[in-house]
Order: sequence, then C-alpha cells, then structure tokens
Amino acid sequence: MSASSDFASPADQGQLSGRTLFAYSLPGLVTAIPTIPVFTLVPVFYAWDVGIGLAVTGLILFLSRALDVVTDPLIGRLTDHYGPDGLRILVLAGALIAAPSLVMLLSPPSGAGPVWLFMCSAFLYLGWTLVQVPYLTWGARLSSKYHDRTRLTSGRETAVICGILLSGSLPAVLGFLHFDEAQRLSLLGWIAVAFGIPAFTLLLRTVPLPKPVAPAQSSWRGITDNRLFVRLLGAWFLNGLANGIPAILFPLFCSQVLETSDQTRNLLLALYFGSAVIGIPVWLTISRRFSKHHSWSLAMTITCPAFAVAAFLGPGDTTLFAVVCLVTGLCLGADLALPPAIQADVADWDRLRFRRNRTASLFALWNMASKLALAIAAGTILPLVSQLGLEQPTPPADSLRMLAMIYALIPCVFKLTAIALVSGLPLTQQRHAAIISRLDRRDYSAEGRRL
Repeated sequence: MSASSDFASPADQGQLSGRTLFAYSLPGLVTAIPTIPVFTLVPVFYAWDVGIGLAVTGLILFLSRALDVVTDPLIGRLTDHYGPDGLRILVLAGALIAAPSLVMLLSPPSGAGPVWLFMCSAFLYLGWTLVQVPYLTWGARLSSKYHDRTRLTSGRETAVICGILLSGSLPAVLGFLHFDEAQRLSLLGWIAVAFGIPAFTLLLRTVPLPKPVAPAQSSWRGITDNRLFVRLLGAWFLNGLANGIPAILFPLFCSQVLETSDQTRNLLLALYFGSAVIGIPVWLTISRRFSKHHSWSLAMTITCPAFAVAAFLGPGDTTLFAVVCLVTGLCLGADLALPPAIQADVADWDRLRFRRNRTASLFALWNMASKLALAIAAGTILPLVSQLGLEQPTPPADSLRMLAMIYALIPCVFKLTAIALVSGLPLTQQRHAAIISRLDRRDYSAEGRRL
C-alpha cells in the first residue's frame, strides 16, 4: 500500500450503519464542549478578569491562530501522505496535546498574562488541528453517497450542538450554585477531558478506516484551478467571519446593550444552540428536496434580516432578542450540517478532475479558513470595540449603539457576500453521482492493472 494512497469508502458497499454513525459523531460533542468557553467567554475573561485588556487579548488570539496558516496545510499534507494508517495516530496525538492545553487555558494561575494566553491557545489550536483535519477527512471517506454524507455531517454536527448546549447550560447551572466565572471555565475544561476519553476511544477502536484506492499524485500545484473549491472556501470563510464577530461580542452585547444577567445570557445561548439542534433535521430534509448549496443559501438569506433586528435593540429587549436567537439558531443548523458535506463532494470532483489525492489537504485549508476567520474577527473587532469606552462604569449611549451595529450589521454584509459565492454552485446530486461513477470505473481499472 502506498503511503500517499487516497481513501475509498468501506461504507459504500452497504448502508452506513447507525453504530458507525454514532461512534464517528460522538467526538463532535467533546470538541464542542470548549467552544463557548474558548471562542465566546475566554476573550472577555482574559481581557477583564485576568486584566490583559481587550486590545491585547484580541492581538494575542489573532497571533496564536495565525500559526494555523502554517500548521493546517502541513497536517493536511501529512494526512494525505500517510493515508488511512495515519488517521488514528494523528487524531490521538492531537487529543493528547489539546487536552492539557485546554485545561491550562481555562484554569490560569494567579499572575497569568499575555505569554500564558498565547502559549496555551497556540498549543490548543495545534492539537485541535491534529484532531480536526484527519477527523473531517475520515468522515468524508466513510461514504461517497450524496445523502449519506449529509447524514454523517448532520450526525456529527448534531453531536457538536449537543456539546455546545452542554457548555452553554452548565455555566447557568453553576451560576445558580454560586460558582464564579473562573470556576465555571475551569470545570468546563475538565468536563471536556472526561467526556473525551471514552468518546475518542470509541472512535479509534470501532470506526472502520477507509480502504486505499489507486495511488495518484498528491500536490498543491494548481489547487486554485479548482474553481468549485475556491468559491466554496471563500463562502465558508466569509460565513465564518459572519458567525465569529457576534460569537466574540455576545457577552458584551448582552451585558452592555441588553443589560442582562449572566444567567440570562447563558439561557439565550442555550436557546440559540437548542434551535440549531432542531434546525439540523429540518435542513437535512430541505436539502433532499433541493441541492445542498441552495439550501445553505436559503438559510443564510433568512438569517440576515432576522439578525439585523439586533442592531436596534436596547435595555430590556431580551424577549425580542430571544426571537432573534430562535430564528438564527434554526438557520445555524444549515451552517453546521451542509457546508462540510458540500466540501466532501467538491473533494471528489477534485480527485476526478485533477487526479491528485489531496482530500485531507483540502479539508486542512477548510479548517484553516474557519479558524482564520475567528482569528481575524478577534484581532480586529476586540481592538475596535476597545476604543468605544465600554470599560467605563457608564459607557456612552453612542458607544453602545455602535457596539450593537457592529454586532449585528457587519455579519450580514459577510453573509450576503457568501450567498453570492455559493448560490450558483453547479454540483448537484445528479452530477455528483456521475463523478462517483467515473471515479469507481477509474479505480477499478487501476486495480485491474495492478493485479
């Protein structure tokens, strides 16, 4: 077997089993538990509670995530090079790096400063990449069937949403039990590690590895010639910016604009992500009637006017904002379930058209775009809002209005641009079936020549 062999699906010979789907999806819950703490709560916690400041915190988070520009493509090439045999090794290595980094990031000692934040977050993102790139590639090759892939991504992202719900509801429960912010963050880190041990053990021991197929050249050369991938990656990046800005500003928006308590903030988060759980099967059904990219475009189109309402809310408008969270949360289900499934289809087109085995490399760029979007959001938005005077005991009314505008309207601009990129993708179910048929014939011929 060549180290650079691409992957074929063992599941293509029959229906994807529920046991495999469960074992593959479960780590999504574990990787999602730190999502709210790391992406939403850590920036404000380090800026205000630890005392680093908004601007410095934003810069550090940007720099630590900027390292992904190097590590993500490198890990993608490693995954492509070592093929199926490397998937388990890379996932295990990533988990062993990410677990202690997460605990240290969420449990800073007295006197922790910028260096601590940078080192912990940099190693956490490295471990996360070592897990995510092979994990996503593994899922893309468990089945080449158009709707099975949507089942896989829907199952994984449902587990992700359940993990996010857990991380959103636990702080509310711990708040009622009089745990402070630092204690809540620390406990969430340990919970993620505790859930991770059985979840990753199940993944590594029970989920079948893809089988190698005919070797082909693996190269970055000409990757921009894949126009479908470039368009989809651009839409994914812009949508990541659109989702990253409000994720980072959510605690500030709730406390400063709506003037809600921490408990109410956590309940709103639970409503948002709980709606996404409901939304995933809804969008899965819609994508069976229409194409995946049209369904995703529809979800983003609905999100924009609903989210724009938040720009005009103020103190006491919690009920209206709850409606915004409900509608946009339902649409988040499409954001989570559909784009990775489209990306897997595009990777098949890449293998057919360019005869290169770079599925993991494409997913590495996909992963990098997601994290880079969050890095840019943190590196630009936090320094920007730090100039609004929000740290004053009574922030100016104009500053609060500007915060609301940044929170709600800038993301809509990015969403609309993403819609323009993705809405006309030509990769329908029928065209993807033709791609898989041609790949099967080519792989069968290559296997015959080797025999």
